Amino acid sequence: MSKRVIASPLAPAAVGPYSQAIEANGTLYVSGQLPIDAKTGEFPEGGVREQLEQIFQNVGHILREAGYDFSNVVKTTVYLTDMKDFAVLNEVYAKYYCEPFPARVAYAVAALPKGALAEADVIAVK
Repeated sequence: MSKRVIASPLAPAAVGPYSQAIEANGTLYVSGQLPIDAKTGEFPEGGVREQLEQIFQNVGHILREAGYDFSNVVKTTVYLTDMKDFAVLNEVYAKYYCEPFPARVAYAVAALPKGALAEADVIAVK
């Protein structure tokens, strides 16, 4: 198996003992991305919409670093602290993905690291 660590300086560094992403045999596994702006180390001002935008910007930076883009994503998992934000998720998500849309699951969770309102991870294939 070939395995390559992916790290984009444009996305926030891992906040624990893990990699931003790992590419293995033509598949890219992107770790859960929090809404952290890599320049400031902070969440964006606003609410869940702004956090989701930052999350998908971070995902995009990591995809591009590995030579992928959103069209290569086959599965997205999103974690929300409030399912009332599901419609906002769909609005933001539609800005980054086109048909055929990847498979997706969205979970409601009790809490996320650093008090985030959302987090997402993706799997992409070339």
